[in-house]
Parts: sequence; structure tokens; C-alpha cells
Amino acid sequence: MVRPNEEVEALLQEYADLVAITGGDAYKARAYEKAARAIGGHPTDVSRLDAKGLQEIPNVGKSIAEKVEEYLRTGRVSAVEETRAAIPAGVRELISIPTLGPKKALVLYEELHVSSVAELLDAIHEERLRDLKGFGEKTQANILHGIELLQKAGGRILLGAAMDVAEQVVAELSAVSGCERCGYAGSLRRMRETIGDIDVLVAATDSAPSMEAFCALPHTAEVIARGEKKTSIRTTKGLQVDLRVLPPDSWGAGLLYFTGSKAHNIRLREMAIRHGYKLSEYGLFHAKSGRKAVSATEEEIYAKLGLPWIPPTLREDRGEIAAALKGELPEVMQEKDIRGDLHTHTDLTDGVSCLEDMVAAAAERGYAYFAVTDHAPNLYMQRMTDEKILAQREKVRALDGKHRRMRLLHGTELNIGPEGDLDWPDEFLAGFDLCVASVHSHFNQTREELTRRLVRACENPHVAIIGHPTTRQIGKRPGIDADFDEVFAACARTGTALEINAHPERLDLGDEDILRAKRHGVKFAVNTDAHSVVHLPYMRYGVGTAQRGWLTKDDVINTWPLQKLRRFLQPGG
Repeated sequence: MVRPNEEVEALLQEYADLVAITGGDAYKARAYEKAARAIGGHPTDVSRLDAKGLQEIPNVGKSIAEKVEEYLRTGRVSAVEETRAAIPAGVRELISIPTLGPKKALVLYEELHVSSVAELLDAIHEERLRDLKGFGEKTQANILHGIELLQKAGGRILLGAAMDVAEQVVAELSAVSGCERCGYAGSLRRMRETIGDIDVLVAATDSAPSMEAFCALPHTAEVIARGEKKTSIRTTKGLQVDLRVLPPDSWGAGLLYFTGSKAHNIRLREMAIRHGYKLSEYGLFHAKSGRKAVSATEEEIYAKLGLPWIPPTLREDRGEIAAALKGELPEVMQEKDIRGDLHTHTDLTDGVSCLEDMVAAAAERGYAYFAVTDHAPNLYMQRMTDEKILAQREKVRALDGKHRRMRLLHGTELNIGPEGDLDWPDEFLAGFDLCVASVHSHFNQTREELTRRLVRACENPHVAIIGHPTTRQIGKRPGIDADFDEVFAACARTGTALEINAHPERLDLGDEDILRAKRHGVKFAVNTDAHSVVHLPYMRYGVGTAQRGWLTKDDVINTWPLQKLRRFLQPGG
């Protein structure tokens, strides 16, 4: 259910971390990191490639290809197993804490004999870290926040990984004889950024064929519970999937009930009672007679309660029912409204797909425009130069018009320096069609410094979009501590858009920040930050997050026609 490429990417990244922990060759660790990223972003399923095919992937040499083949053949890599064995299990547990790197984990183990999250918490509370070099008050606060993130995540997985599993299960069950309808529900349908378990619904008169097929899915590791109406399995990756089979005429009620949220459903049940009904997963019933009123579709249930249909992404009890009653529910944007992607990378910097392939893949998505925004020179390891970016501009201009109906924009992703400074002077920036500016370093500055840094970037007339504004990586790195209300106000004042980065590991801005920023009058850009052609479909997750933030087409600049977008992108536009 997870692409083999992603499994191999995770393994190689782990090996890179293990090499770094053991004090191995830094060049070797970096080589495995590069290979991991290249394989994760490679469009072809690596399990179908031979040694020669693997070595044609950028940054994958003979030694790495052999390890990939070994993993695909046996499910393990001896070199990785040996390196794991050389590192205490406690250190590996500590590395799972966001914000705590491998070197600091090893220091804690060797100096304080800390080998678990619980022991680390005790050591912090007992102030035993105070005398360790590099473990000052701020570092300890960051570690505590990382532990909080780890505990909050629990067994939850990222939206993108859950979606891959759910769509494969739905596809398999939809083909089962007697299945009239099939779909996923729960927090996945509401496009929450992390998912605990997956709810799949089937409409069928006879539940047995669906239950049988469900238990026999190729990635089923364990049948947790099996019944006539509900069966739960655990996949080989440890994810729980629950299947419920509903009578076909109860589909709408079941879909509504199992989509949630719990708080939204409580509001609906309260409304049902006031209207003389009783609402359950089987339908909307007259309270006195018990006779079914409606149940087949969500739309007709909402209508009976005097409401328009409310999109699943809004069902969080954040005022959506009151807005619906007043006729003020927003017509949230849809993926089909997106006219182009304004933040993407190629293999000129840290992407793994070439310019031509990225442009062709964007054209296949039917975009009206597409921006290439490779990194500027101040970002570590990118080695960008004026000459390289200008040569790329010539290539972009030459490709513009090759794919009929799609225009190309040449941009860059600038690095916002510690003082809010940018990589190139204004006169050089004036040559780009658009500039995205992002924070990539110095995350631990003070709140005032980080706020001033972002505001200064907004105030540069050439900066059109602030990329992944909080810098968070879900479950791995917390967002920076800036006064974002001040940043949002600056964006509204200067006409700078805020990015909703669609990568499932970021989804930055998140929905709550979007709601706050929208109140300031900010405009947004939903972008993939794609580093490969396989990342371009991540747009759906950014759109889902934008919907959760109640955004309409008018709020999102890359739903606009090109002429209107160009006016916005112009300095002072």
C-alpha cells in the first residue's frame, strides 16, 4: 500500500542517520541521504527495476543499488542490520524525538546513561542536563516540545500515507460482487493532517463477500476482530483499518455518521431532536413513530434539518452550522479550481526530476501556468550561482509555449536570512517572474527576531509568497516561535501571499493558522513544493487544508487567471 520507493527511501535515510550517529564518514551519510530522496521522488516503481535501472536514478551508485536489491529481495539489508546492532536501542528511541538529533542523543546516552524517552524526561526535570555542553535552557525546552509532539502523534500517520492505503482498500472492495458503494470516512475524509485509523464503508445487502475480501487483502497482517457488520484489520505497516458494511438505503446516514467529527455530529443530533427527529448511522427517523424520514444521501439529511450540505472538511464544529443557517457558509475552493503550481524544484538544486519532465507533468495536469522556483545561493549545499539561474531562465523561456495552453513562470525560492535579508539584490530579483521566500535555518532565534525577520521579507517588494511560513514538519519539527498575527498583518499590508505547502509532511500553513490569517485579509497560494514529478499530485492535500481553513477561490492566487495573477506578482501589485 505504501510505494516501494517510499519504503526504500525510509530505509536509506535511516542508514544515513545511523552512519552519522556512529561517527562515520559524513560524505557517506550525505550520499545515502541524496539517494534516499532521489528514490523517493523517482516516478518508476523501484521494485520493477534491475541493477542497471536502479543505477540510472540520480545519486544511486553500484553499492546503494545492491542494498536496494537486497532489501527488495529479502526485506532487510545486512549492512543496515549490522549498524543498527552497533547502536544501543535506547539511542535509536531517543532519535525518534523531533528536535533531538543523533549526536545529542548519543551524548545523552554516553554521559547520563539515558536510553528512553521516560528517562530523558526524568533527567530534564531533575536538571541533570544543565552541565552538558549544548544542552542549555532553550535546547531543553525544544526537547520537551519534541517529546510532546511525539506523544501527541502516538500511532497517527500522515494524511498522504493514510490516503494511499484507503484508496487501495476502496479500489479492492469496490470490485467485490454485491458491493453497491464503497468509500472512506472519518478524519481522512475530513482531510485532517494526521490519521489514527482508517474507516472504510461498504453498501451491500450481504456483508459476507466484502468481509471475506477485506480479510484477504494482500497487506493484511492481522485480523483484529471480525463480525457481520464490522471487521478490523492491522496492515503490515501497523495501521488499523475498520470496515463497516451498511444497508444500501442507509448509505448517506452511515457516511455522515462515520465521517464526523464527533462534535459536528452532536450538533446535528441536537438539531434533529429540535425538529422532532432522531439521527443515527441508519437514518433520520421521526421521533414519535420511529418511521424513517431519509437516509440515502447526506444532502437529504442536511436538507431535512434545514441546512445545505456541509463539505466534510468543514465539519469540525467551528461555526459551520451557524454559518449554514445564516446562508454564510463559504463555497470552499476545489482542486479543479487550481490553475497552476507556484513553488516547485528541479534537479538544478535539490529536486530529482529535470526541468523538461516537471514541465511536461504539469502540462498533463491541465495547468494554465506553472512556476519553476529553484533555490537561491544562500541555502546550504545548493551551490546556486547567478550564471546557473540565468541559464535556467533561458531554458524556461525556450520551453514556454511548447505545451499549448500552459505558460511558464521563472522564479526562485529565496532564503530568508537571520536578519530578514535575501539571497540576491533587488535589481537581480526584478528579473524573476515571482519570488517565494522561506525560512530554512536559524529556527531558534527569539520570538522578536523571528517575527522581525519574516516581516522584513514581506516588506521586500519582490517577494510575492512566503513559503511554508511556520517551517514545521509534522511529527518531526515544531513550527518556529514567531508572532504570526503580526506576520499575517504585514502580509495583508504588503500584499504578500502566504503559502499552504501541500507536502503531507508540512501542510504549512495549517488550518487553524489559515483561519487566523484569513481574518487579517491575507491572500494564499496552495503549492506543492514538488521536488519530483510524483510530488505534483500532493496538490490535493493542500486544497483539503485550504478547505479546512474556509478558503474560497477568491482567497487563493493560483486559482486566478494568469493576467490577474501577474498583476498580483508585480512589485506593488
